[in-house]
Amino acid sequence: MCAKVREKRRLIHKIIIIGGGTAGWMTASTLIKFFPDKKISLIESPTIPTVGVGESTLATIRGWQAMVGIKDSDFMKECDASYKLSIKFTDFYKKGEAFHYPFGDPIIKGNQSLLNDWWLKKMLDPTLPSSDFADCTYPQMALVNKNKCFLNEDNTLPFDFYRHTAFHFDATKFGTWLRDNFCIPRGVKHIREEIGKIEQNEDGIKSLNNKYKADLFIDCTGFRSLLLGKTLKESFNSFSDLLPNDSAWATHIPYKNKEKELVGYTNCTAIQNGWVWKIPLWSRIGSGYVYSSKFIDDEMALKQFQKHLKTQDLEFRKIKMKVGIYNRLWVKNVCAIGLAAGFIEPLESNGLYSVHEFLYYLVRALDRGSVSQLDKDSFTSACKSIFYSFADFVALHYALSQRQDTPYWKTNFNKEWSSKLINLLYEPHFGFLHHVRDRNFNYRFTNLNSGIHSIAAGMNWAPTNKVSFFKNSIDPTMNNWKTVCGKAAEHLDKRKKEWEQAVIKVSSLYQFLKEHRYG
Repeated sequence: MCAKVREKRRLIHKIIIIGGGTAGWMTASTLIKFFPDKKISLIESPTIPTVGVGESTLATIRGWQAMVGIKDSDFMKECDASYKLSIKFTDFYKKGEAFHYPFGDPIIKGNQSLLNDWWLKKMLDPTLPSSDFADCTYPQMALVNKNKCFLNEDNTLPFDFYRHTAFHFDATKFGTWLRDNFCIPRGVKHIREEIGKIEQNEDGIKSLNNKYKADLFIDCTGFRSLLLGKTLKESFNSFSDLLPNDSAWATHIPYKNKEKELVGYTNCTAIQNGWVWKIPLWSRIGSGYVYSSKFIDDEMALKQFQKHLKTQDLEFRKIKMKVGIYNRLWVKNVCAIGLAAGFIEPLESNGLYSVHEFLYYLVRALDRGSVSQLDKDSFTSACKSIFYSFADFVALHYALSQRQDTPYWKTNFNKEWSSKLINLLYEPHFGFLHHVRDRNFNYRFTNLNSGIHSIAAGMNWAPTNKVSFFKNSIDPTMNNWKTVCGKAAEHLDKRKKEWEQAVIKVSSLYQFLKEHRYG
């Protein structure tokens, strides 16, 4: 009998999520979907506001949508949502230059060879703007460039609407929608209460406020990390050596010309001490200035932001970011999701990315029934692997920049980003070292499903050039070089024109949303 009781106690049946917001309600949605027989509760403070970041998502959120079974039409109208096909980076490489990073895989005919098509085209014409890469390799850029959108049901373009689009939405409204329309109707218990007392024992958390007990507590309390960080004292690994920014000012901007300003991409513009985001939702634009407090104080940063926006007549909100990740994400009976686990910075719209990707690994761990220490450590390992890979990817946007016009950008330009690059130490994720190895020795980027292609093109970080072409060509003559490059350029230009022609009669993004989501 005693053995049976002990076995029963090891099973996770009752789960309490601490903290609401987008992370909390996405967690509740995922758990109630996959474990409808478990007792799931969410406790949130009636007074502490949510951070409200995460208005711009990545196409990977589509996988989470499929996991829980939520359709676009279910929530978009309630969450002020619009569609997003790409991220635009303005003035990151040099002032006056911009490039796009669309979703999905680039269509590169020569990707499996030592060279790829667009870089051959660039070799033939060094003056080719970096923006041409996305235009030639992502069909949806024909829509982005003309600010259009359609479902592509007849395969007019070789892109999958439901795999290669993401959302701009009000993150707070999205959390509220999940709460009222998905979680509570399925049995999630919602409790509004301040957590004043946390009782601990050898298993971790024994009770909250002397009355709330569970087999598993999930920390979704944002940067406070009330359970994992503050209570269990788990150590935090700061990314301040890798990423420069730690602060932000945010605001909402009304539309002046909605049909023109409501575009299908997030715009990131580098300015003096960081960068400014612009995220077009259905009813307004979200904007913010991400900067480093090491180079500018909050008051001056606000003035720079207001000058960039050319207005002071808006409400501005200050956000202090805790950039990095906790050493362990599952300690005893506490698991952290969202900002309570870690945060990179808003560039590349990764805030909600870590939420839904961490939830995937959480479900896998819980699916076994009993959760061993190996399961907990495997969860941490998987989450940190994708987190570190993404952090390295974000850092590339600064490391590859050629800007030196302010102390902020000059410091980034001269920074030694990692001694591992010099010492060639192995990294078990697709980070700096992996891409440098590819560029140095493979003359191509081997990971097709990666944004490195777009970022490298935008920053003119060529995986191949004339030298590498001659070095690896059987017949490295000038005539052979021009012939190969000419064929690649002809193929790309023809394809780009076909994509542009295919969307001539497609309606604008505004009209598409008005008809299909807001009609």
